Amino acid sequence: MMTFASALDPLRAANRLGVESEFEWKIVSPDGKPVALTSGIDVQVSGALTGSEQGDLLIVIAAFHSDDHADRSTIRRLRNAAAGFKTVFGVEAGSWLLARAKIASNHAITTHWEDNEDLQAAFPALDVRKDRYVIDRKIWTAGGASPTLDMMLHYIRTYKRASLALDVASVFIYDEAHSATDAQPRISMGRLERFEPRLAVAVRLMESAVEEPLSTAAIAAASNVSSKTLEKLCREHLGETPGSYYRRLRLQAARKLVIDTRLSIQDIGIRCGFNSQSTFSRSFSKEYGYSPLTLRKQLQ
Repeated sequence: MMTFASALDPLRAANRLGVESEFEWKIVSPDGKPVALTSGIDVQVSGALTGSEQGDLLIVIAAFHSDDHADRSTIRRLRNAAAGFKTVFGVEAGSWLLARAKIASNHAITTHWEDNEDLQAAFPALDVRKDRYVIDRKIWTAGGASPTLDMMLHYIRTYKRASLALDVASVFIYDEAHSATDAQPRISMGRLERFEPRLAVAVRLMESAVEEPLSTAAIAAASNVSSKTLEKLCREHLGETPGSYYRRLRLQAARKLVIDTRLSIQDIGIRCGFNSQSTFSRSFSKEYGYSPLTLRKQLQ
């Protein structure tokens, strides 16, 4: 819902603030039926994607399990429609649909950080980046809700005027603190980066080494603190030890992979730094109260 709103609401705000209506839009779905968001809210649409649409901007928004909702007919109509637009946006998993439809074929693109590696593996000809949003010719892609808002503001600034983009950002009390090429963080630091940058460095190191975990001593050394100081900082600001926080971070990543992908449980454990499947299953069960295999079966 936030990703959808980040794409649409800046246009609505621009119309409210402009001297005259700046934008007109139409919302379509693959089958013409309302789209059920994962929050349980239905988005009403004007009709079905036909493939004959034309305009200045086509925004393709998708999230979990996009393959299940976009069959060959949908992909064909999407490819035909894209030819009629000056600019095409892929938002979050929308980037996957652009790749599947060969709308993005030899482009630089991005998607949500959880899926970057899988997108690159599935489409080797693409230049998949970890940036917040990427612009390559007529293809613009963003990795999530906040980067999408940044990208929409940039679009308004580019094709309308900078003052309007500034006014729209002010409506949402939003500070554009990031550039397009800033990397998508796995963890949003919030106030931590400002008030305890040493711990922020340590957490960034942890998030960048999920598959091959670093020792507490190595993390401390790279953060220019002693192991004892790192322990103190973690307890004070995170409420747990570095090892406990690191393990929980890896287990959160594993849980997302269990839910959102079809990777085997063994592969997920390896991706999240557990060389032993029994250790992975035991740690997962201790954290969540059920094993990764049990969770996978519940989702089937």
